[in-house]
Amino acid sequence: MRESQNGADERRQNLIKIASALAFIAVAVVVVLIVISGNQSEGGDSSELEGVTEVKRELSGIPQDGMVLGDPKAKVTVLEFADLQCPVCKGYSEEVLPQVIENRVRSGEATLSFRNFTIIDELSIPAGAAALAAGEQGRGWNFVELFYRNQGIERSGYVTDEFLTAIAEGAGVPDISKWNRDRTSKAILEEVSASTAEAQELGFNGTPSFAMEGPGAEGTEALGTPESADALESAISSAG
Repeated sequence: MRESQNGADERRQNLIKIASALAFIAVAVVVVLIVISGNQSEGGDSSELEGVTEVKRELSGIPQDGMVLGDPKAKVTVLEFADLQCPVCKGYSEEVLPQVIENRVRSGEATLSFRNFTIIDELSIPAGAAALAAGEQGRGWNFVELFYRNQGIERSGYVTDEFLTAIAEGAGVPDISKWNRDRTSKAILEEVSASTAEAQELGFNGTPSFAMEGPGAEGTEALGTPESADALESAISSAG
């Protein structure tokens, strides 16, 4: 009995060590993403956009429908709840999602669906609405990715009409007049509020947060923030 008890104690200690290590890795990844974002230029400059060519190349040839990137016949849908002003979302966009887009979305295995989760400040709402309006013209993901690459300092007030228009033009939105009308429409603004409420209902309290839908998932399955591209790809495989 003493040997059995000792073995159980050892297993518990090992589980505690593993859980602590995983928690440390997750925190470390978030710190790295913040540092990556912090080391970039101040951004928020509408006169000289960065990353236009890179974003176009990354998304080239991948179907877009609204804020959904990828083949609509894909078995798995990855829901990303994010705030365009969030520096960790920017880091995730630049360091994690490109691998997932190239390996899982481009192949037709999964789609990525961007959902606004506006938690930074009141300017996150018009930013999110502008992305949805770009999605109405098939340029939603171009807008999101280009916004992140030119993201300014958090809560600095850089999200102006001038900045949003520059992002829309750089993202290739064909009809800027229509985009301007759409981004202030009641329907679009209500959609921003609805997706924020959806994130809260899923229990999320930070960005970016992810959920998964697919034949191997139980409804809309909350993931939180996977610590790496490999972890997110593993979740996609499980959901499929």
